Amino acid sequence: MSSLLRKMASKKQRATEILLILKRLYPGATCSLDYQTPVQLLVATILSAQCTDERVNKVTPALFQRYPDAAALAYGDRQEIEELIHSTGFFRNKAKNIQGACRKIVEEFDGEVPQRMEELLTLPGVARKTANVVLAHAFGILAGVTVDTHVKRLSQRLGLTKATDPIRIERDLMKLIPQPDWENFSIHIIYHGRAVCAARKPLCGECQLAHLCPSVQAG
Repeated sequence: MSSLLRKMASKKQRATEILLILKRLYPGATCSLDYQTPVQLLVATILSAQCTDERVNKVTPALFQRYPDAAALAYGDRQEIEELIHSTGFFRNKAKNIQGACRKIVEEFDGEVPQRMEELLTLPGVARKTANVVLAHAFGILAGVTVDTHVKRLSQRLGLTKATDPIRIERDLMKLIPQPDWENFSIHIIYHGRAVCAARKPLCGECQLAHLCPSVQAG
């Protein structure tokens, strides 16, 4: 076996061990966004950009009560939508994307959120992160690994990727994690990023992944 293949096998083994530990640490880990329908999950995920899921969950009940489906959101009052989502930040752009995505869902997809990655990516405001979340949690389709800020930071710290671009990070992780666990990995990494491996002050002394983390060994 070449040194490159040995290194890849070792990294894959370490990724598997990391996932097993995270599953044990966070047995109830699941999507943190509150939703009842695929379109509501799509909207909540768009709102979660540069915003906490906790904040999004405080905003969406009133939004979805007023605009419960794609048609209502697509043709609703833009200013009112902006006011309802104001506290999530970047509210004008988010409102524009939400209405654009919902209008396309109504006019081109018969009012149903598409279940194919390439179709989801045609919706305004939808990149691979949002598409992966919607496919995995609304439809049980594992098309890739969701890469948010936590997944990006921790996968780099854990030495699972050297990439900085989310698409390249996703590609690296898809090679290391078995497909049935692609979304499990993301969700569990997000929980660990919130609880232990914070951006500014990671609690390395309390981290149960420390023995697998090159950043701890180097520090």
